[in-house]
Amino acid sequence: MRSLPDPSRSTERGVTLVELMIALVVLAVGVLALAQTFPAGGRAQGRDRMFSSANSYMQDKVELLSTKNWSDAELDLGRHPASGFDTVGANRILLRYYEVAALASPLDNLRKVTVRMNWQYLGARACSTTIYVRR
Repeated sequence: MRSLPDPSRSTERGVTLVELMIALVVLAVGVLALAQTFPAGGRAQGRDRMFSSANSYMQDKVELLSTKNWSDAELDLGRHPASGFDTVGANRILLRYYEVAALASPLDNLRKVTVRMNWQYLGARACSTTIYVRR
């Protein structure tokens, strides 16, 4: 008859409590480092959404102005509106205005129209686009 192996002489070894604690600390540090990227991603997504909205509203104004006649009041030289801004967007936080400038000869048959957008999101932000309207 065979005898049972002596458990005190086993070559198998388990994980000690110290090794388990070290593994948990390493895992916790990794999870905390990964968790910090989520707020940064949310801020970047909000910033990019505002920039996309601003570009969309600028493009709307550019398309409207490009269909106007040279003599239209919206293409008079200067800033439009003369003071303040057009507030656009779902929360009315996008501020839009445009400037019309005459060009020197030989380009005096063109007007330069620059549409600008300003908004506040994690600091002051702005973007602009320029078109040229022919007489």
